[in-house]
Amino acid sequence: MLLTHLLHPGILEALAGAGHGARVLLADGHYPASTATGERARTVHLNLAPGLLDVTTVLDVLLRTVPVESAQVMVPPEGEPEPPAIAEYRSRLAPVPVGTLDRFAFYEAARTPDLALAIVTADIRTYANLLLTIGVRDTGTPA
Repeated sequence: MLLTHLLHPGILEALAGAGHGARVLLADGHYPASTATGERARTVHLNLAPGLLDVTTVLDVLLRTVPVESAQVMVPPEGEPEPPAIAEYRSRLAPVPVGTLDRFAFYEAARTPDLALAIVTADIRTYANLLLTIGVRDTGTPA
């Protein structure tokens, strides 16, 4: 038994093979994961039933597992209000910078070769997608 909050073998394997600068996509239940992910990325489906597991829950576990250097969120078209999920991510990720990308720019960012892992959730919120960039392990981090 592992002494970590993250126990999923596929996610652990993908993260162990990812290094500084690799990206992790946390996708909501609306995301086109079969066409808008990097071809080298491992895809893990955690979408058993609508709303059963959301991006925020996965984010909370990942933040205990890997250092995050930066993040990007998908935003709706100009003039539409920012979805509540984005404020939630900013709060959890602070002081990590969180950039914004429109839908198609976000898809392109997730298709790049540095995407190591795509986690598809059952999050039913719109624009609840999050792209994390793995950072460097601090020297003070416990072994």
